[in-house]
Amino acid sequence: MAILKIARMGHPVLAQVAAPVADPTSAEVHNLVLDMLETMEDAEGTGLAAPQVYVPSRIVAFYVSGARARREDGAQEAGQPDSGSDAEPSDVPLTVLINPTIEPLGEDMALGWEACLSLPGLAGQVPRYTAVRYSGRSPRGEEIVREAHGFHARVVQHEFDHLDGILYPQRMRDLSTLSFTSELGARARAQAEET
Repeated sequence: MAILKIARMGHPVLAQVAAPVADPTSAEVHNLVLDMLETMEDAEGTGLAAPQVYVPSRIVAFYVSGARARREDGAQEAGQPDSGSDAEPSDVPLTVLINPTIEPLGEDMALGWEACLSLPGLAGQVPRYTAVRYSGRSPRGEEIVREAHGFHARVVQHEFDHLDGILYPQRMRDLSTLSFTSELGARARAQAEET
């Protein structure tokens, strides 16, 4: 296994549509997935798409911690629609999807903060569907089909966008929210001190 270099915004690999994978069970795919998982862990990311490591193939990997989902879903701006589910978010296991598809479950959307390993140090508010259904093949060739709500749905949509050459700033409606994460942290600390 190896830690791979992560492509940054501006590199052409992040702006192109990734190619379908002919054999999800091949040794080449298996090795790439292992490297992607090691890279994602090293970068402390929640998700990673193959184009982010300079491989224009339709492969994504992600993990959603239930604790982070609760925190992110709780931070959703007032007045935004909820996920439609009253269940407490639980951990979404480490998932690798090859040749995935996605469809929104309804028209409800919500704004939420997103960051990306390919845009280090930046974050912005991005509108996303609050519920989606996604499917794809595992590296063993098994079909995976799931529904996702809230933060889980946001992570999935973010990673799937990488496969179509889309970075989150392209989804933003208000670029004035695009900020350095260090400034967002300083602002949050200042607000906490005021209360």
